[in-house]
Amino acid sequence: MRDAAAVTLFSGGAKGSEAAFGAAAETFGIHEVTFTFAGNEPQRSQGLRVLSDEDLALRDVSVQYVSRLMGRSYPSHTDELSFRNLLQCICWQVASGKEVFVVGEILPDNTVRGGTGWGAEFAKICNKPLFVFDQTQGDWFRWDKTRWIPARGVTITREAFTGTGTRSLTDSGQAAILELFERSFYRR
Repeated sequence: MRDAAAVTLFSGGAKGSEAAFGAAAETFGIHEVTFTFAGNEPQRSQGLRVLSDEDLALRDVSVQYVSRLMGRSYPSHTDELSFRNLLQCICWQVASGKEVFVVGEILPDNTVRGGTGWGAEFAKICNKPLFVFDQTQGDWFRWDKTRWIPARGVTITREAFTGTGTRSLTDSGQAAILELFERSFYRR
């Protein structure tokens, strides 16, 4: 177990998984950095860092590239700027953590459902240790360069980590986040 006071959670503070990661971090006395951008309103505001246009440009990514990589369609041109900002914000979250924890659903093509999937895919690109709690299967999985492997007793081992995931958090997903923190840190 680690001393939580020396650890930082990087997240987007959105409703669902990110808010649950933040609430658990607060309970355990973990420092939070919540990335956002103008026009976005996260549910959590602890450690709020509003990314400027210049900051966002440093993590620029094209919606078309992400659509091709993920094998799905994302918002039309009219919504593209705000969605692109969201993708850039997710890049900041993932790039800042030394390991990445996601709550969502692993799809048959080895991606993760929804916008959460970009965070997981970017973690793969960055070669970060990546763990997904699949709410459908009710278990943790670890990415092993080419496939998902079941992972038991997952813990947070680095001083900086990313917590992200679905907005549609289930009771099992909520419990998985809390249990992850309980296995990893001394309670404050």
